[in-house]
Amino acid sequence: MIVARTDPLDADARARLQLIRTSSVGPVTYRHLIARFGTAQAAVEAIPDLARRGGGRLPRVPNHSEIAHEIETVAALGARHLFLGREDYPALLAETEDAPPALIAAGDVSLPARPAVALVGARNASAAAVRFARQLGHDLAGLGYVVISGLARGIDTAAHRGAFQGGTIGVVAGGIDIFYPPENEALQREMAAHGLVLSEQPPGTEPHARHFPSRNRIIAGLALGTVVVEAAPRSGSLITARLAAEYGREVMAVPGSPLDPRAQGCNLLIREGATLIQSASDVAEMLQPFGGGHVSAPAGTYAPDQPAEDVSERERRDIAALLGPVPVPVDELVRQSGTGPAAVQTVLLELELAGRLMRHAGGRVSLN
Repeated sequence: MIVARTDPLDADARARLQLIRTSSVGPVTYRHLIARFGTAQAAVEAIPDLARRGGGRLPRVPNHSEIAHEIETVAALGARHLFLGREDYPALLAETEDAPPALIAAGDVSLPARPAVALVGARNASAAAVRFARQLGHDLAGLGYVVISGLARGIDTAAHRGAFQGGTIGVVAGGIDIFYPPENEALQREMAAHGLVLSEQPPGTEPHARHFPSRNRIIAGLALGTVVVEAAPRSGSLITARLAAEYGREVMAVPGSPLDPRAQGCNLLIREGATLIQSASDVAEMLQPFGGGHVSAPAGTYAPDQPAEDVSERERRDIAALLGPVPVPVDELVRQSGTGPAAVQTVLLELELAGRLMRHAGGRVSLN
């Protein structure tokens, strides 16, 4: 088990946590703020003025005592923070547009540096699918891959148990100290001791529905490819597969009987272009070109902001007038507004910090 305590006196770490724990600041906004202001501390200090320009309520910025409490709680749990932009942050995950600015890690933080495969599927999986997932996890670990999943019932649990001796990573939707489902408490504790457990949420956070898609993006972002073993057409596993495709990663699926509703999602993925796999060797064959663990970022992934520029009140009104409840690509706002990308991003940043803007997948935004 590799544990390194975050230094409570690390001013940059405290400022980073303060920034990402601020209401209205999500992963994309965090990166825009860092790109614009250079440091987390400077970004935190700029938030009130930016929010006032956005014409909405001021976001809540946690105080230094709250941040110190989180850092101390994480250390007391035998875990640590991993910060985007620092050397110990998972490199493959850092390539994604919406990578979490801060992760809480319990266990062996060297595991994400190894080639990894996400193995996901139904919670109410069939006995045959559970057996297949456990064997697939075992065989992938035998080939040198770390197996990543979400510590849920069914396929996730089978994948972790199959790969346990070779290295496995569990990404949880709640806090690092919350066990969900409760029956996986022993497994989660074992993985914190001999594998790795990751969370984006502060300790004590109970998992809610909105946390699971966020958890799924981390699973997809950590892996060279995602394998779906069994899934219904509108399941969270298909969200993970879609995110993997958006990140430029391989998407693979295990075919199933058309008579079983739990196989419909996998069969749909295959029909739409996912690779059909039946064994660990099939997975290894698909991932062989990425053996070094690097994936080129696909078009549309995050790029640093253009230098900040002054925006007139008229430009601010014109850009805001183009927004509505229907998500629209940021590139389209640039085209229709006739202003530069930096001006558009500045206005969007102000609106989001004021609680008036929502960001969606694929670089789209809408009014809140």
